Amino acid sequence: MFTNFEELQKLSKEQMEAATAAAASVTKGIQTIATETTEYSKRSLENGSAYLEKLLGARKIEDAVQIQSDFAKTSYEGFVAQATRMGELYANLAREAFRPVESAFAKSQAAAR
Repeated sequence: MFTNFEELQKLSKEQMEAATAAAASVTKGIQTIATETTEYSKRSLENGSAYLEKLLGARKIEDAVQIQSDFAKTSYEGFVAQATRMGELYANLAREAFRPVESAFAKSQAAAR
């Protein structure tokens, strides 16, 4: 256990620092995710507008079908790529946020023995 008040105070300070570091990591990760989401939304809107312009300019039904097929394919590929990227960002967020807490927990377990 704890032999004196100073050890307990030091451990408490370390845990507070770990919590602060974890909160900073979470904030940074959420900002990255928000930025990525905003950029993806902008790209999607731009791609949708370009698709609509092409579709309205089609002279034959075959051209319209081809434009629709191309748009569906690129939209799906873009969505899958974005979903993969978002999954990576969330996994990194969890890893980075938990790292300081994990370290502080290991120290507190060692101190309690």
